[in-house]
Amino acid sequence: MSMDKTYNHKEYEEKIYKLWEKSGAFTPKIDPKKRPFTIVLPPPNASGKMHTGNVLMIATEDLLVRWKRMQGYSALWLPGTDHAGFETQITFERKLKEEEKSRFDFDRQTLYKKIWDFVQENKHLIEDQIRSMGASVDWTRNKFTLDLDILESVVKTFNKMYEDGLVYRADYMVNYCPICGTTFADLEVKHKERKDPLYYIKYGPFVLATVRPETKFGDTAVAVHPNDKRYKGYIGKEIEVDGLLGKFKLKVIADKFVDPKFGTGVVKVTPAHDKNDYEAGKRHTLEVKPVIGLDGRLNEKAGKYVGLTISEAREKVVEDLKKYGLLEKIDENYTHTVAVCYKGGHDIEPTILPNWFIKVESLKKPAHDVVIKGKVKIYPKWQEVKYHRWMESMMDWPISRQVVWGIRIPAWYSFNENPNLQITFLNKDKVTITGRLADLLKNSSLDDIREGLQTLIAPGDAKVVISDKNPGKDYLQETDTFDTWFSSGQWPLVTLGYPESNDFKYFYPTDVLETGWEILRLWVSRMIMFGIYLTGKPPFKDVYLHGIVRALDGRKMSKSLGNVINPEEYQAEFGTDALRMGLISGTANGKDFNFPADKVIAFRNFANKIWNMARFMLIMFDKYKEDVPFYSAELENKLKKEDKDVLKELENTIKKVNTSLEKYRFTDAAESIYHFMWDKLASEYLEETKDREDKEVSLSVLRYVYFNSLKLLHPFMPFITEVIWQELKDLRKYPNQLLITSSWPKIS
Repeated sequence: MSMDKTYNHKEYEEKIYKLWEKSGAFTPKIDPKKRPFTIVLPPPNASGKMHTGNVLMIATEDLLVRWKRMQGYSALWLPGTDHAGFETQITFERKLKEEEKSRFDFDRQTLYKKIWDFVQENKHLIEDQIRSMGASVDWTRNKFTLDLDILESVVKTFNKMYEDGLVYRADYMVNYCPICGTTFADLEVKHKERKDPLYYIKYGPFVLATVRPETKFGDTAVAVHPNDKRYKGYIGKEIEVDGLLGKFKLKVIADKFVDPKFGTGVVKVTPAHDKNDYEAGKRHTLEVKPVIGLDGRLNEKAGKYVGLTISEAREKVVEDLKKYGLLEKIDENYTHTVAVCYKGGHDIEPTILPNWFIKVESLKKPAHDVVIKGKVKIYPKWQEVKYHRWMESMMDWPISRQVVWGIRIPAWYSFNENPNLQITFLNKDKVTITGRLADLLKNSSLDDIREGLQTLIAPGDAKVVISDKNPGKDYLQETDTFDTWFSSGQWPLVTLGYPESNDFKYFYPTDVLETGWEILRLWVSRMIMFGIYLTGKPPFKDVYLHGIVRALDGRKMSKSLGNVINPEEYQAEFGTDALRMGLISGTANGKDFNFPADKVIAFRNFANKIWNMARFMLIMFDKYKEDVPFYSAELENKLKKEDKDVLKELENTIKKVNTSLEKYRFTDAAESIYHFMWDKLASEYLEETKDREDKEVSLSVLRYVYFNSLKLLHPFMPFITEVIWQELKDLRKYPNQLLITSSWPKIS
């Protein structure tokens, strides 16, 4: 019986993972005699690759699950992947660009199918990475956020919320391109620098600068910086403005978004057509007056300018401002950054469109209370204040997104009741047509529009039917999809088969939610809200928030900075165990930390150390030809001081590891095992046993301590500990037992 001189992780990791999976160790049974322990994996992007934060998450959660499994719990770690909405759609659109195509070449249904196929092709990549990390997840329960059962459950939740009066439609600002007839997410908007005239216009007692005089009919205030001494006396007062369509009054507000160095330090506020103005409008409860329609032309609020395009209106308004002596000067060389759509480079028109909202007031209070009362505990404790601040300030939640890739909102519009629906569709000749539904039906059938449909925009007063199925032949479905946080907010419920499955009844509520602190607001708070709303119970008992792994230089990882760390490279060079243990022991209890490259190397050396300890044991047992009794109380009267010391130290280490893990102090637990195995067991006790005459005692104690140490280390470094456990099977009482399903060390 012999072992290789050195541990080669590449030779063993894949084999060991297959051994675990085949054994059924990952798949817990519903057993009334056992306590369940459940973690639901925060779903990584199905078409992406794991970054260092994902690796830290996998290492931490696997540690907890393996620990509880060895303690005798029915431990479920439920895996899944996220469709990731817009992020995945953007990734797919890059692929289309390489083929000299874009999403506008396809109707909605065809584009969805193409992205689905793309994700299914790539989904296995992230799943293979999860496997390579040694994650003991139950693949028999693997879920995807667009699985049919999940989709149905998410839609049912929306329908219930609608019936409960928690859903409404209201105005929301989006990036709209009147030429393309569609909205663009922030990531799709390009920014280019160009020269445009900057017009200095008389506004009552002020002169202010703007590049957009044509939106003046939608102004609802003028703003100055609160610390600008020039205008202190005007703040809170009303001024009278000559607006080409007659005189009107505007309030002067003070807001820090104003740059005192821009123009004259006074700006007009048009909440319906500028993102900064829209946010300022919300802060100061200003009226929102849209003056540009979805066709890119001025509407009836613009009086005699109605029907003009934006560029035509700008020209005519400037001409009239000059005519009435309201234009002081023009800066022809003003350089600024302009938002344009990525499709055709057309100017983006910030536009107010109806969006679906969730009322949060009745949902957030119970979700806040469970943390205040300690029914849900947040670790580390100092992160809890962020949760409280967010729950106190949370506003109603806009949940609709203008993307194809996602769960479509189950809202339907009858064309007979809603002739003003704004439609963009591909006709039979694959030409994009945009317009009002009533006008489009003069030349196209409803079936043609439905088949080629790309986007539908319903006005705020549209009559809507909420239904899982098409309510009738004359209906078109909403093209908006749910915000991914709406579907993933229900993740602990839908993955376990809420509400009737046996899994849900046994494994819910889950025990721990482990994730990065940066999605405490976006995800954690919403899961708690949904859990309580649908079941009366929060979806987990504890929340552990890990810090962000930064680059070696301490900066945030970024492709443009060239400091991105690829975890696969460290895995390949140093082994998965070293990478996992390095990240776990390198984390600063929930704080952001630099990638601990030195610790990864140190734990590769530690792996070699414990391998050599196993080889030493084999050699010692081979040399001692007689049977060595398994350690028991009967040996106690034969123990020497060094035996008692190492046994006592082992007990202390078991206590420290248990206490640290119960408090989610992973670094402390890792360091306890490391120092015990290296400093006490290897450097002291092992050396002392070499020359012992009473091999029967010393080898019995050594085997007992070493095997228990392997058990303690297993959740942290699963591959090498399982390999050694198998290599030493002839020294064990139960040679066919796997380490993963062995029992956790107890204190005698």
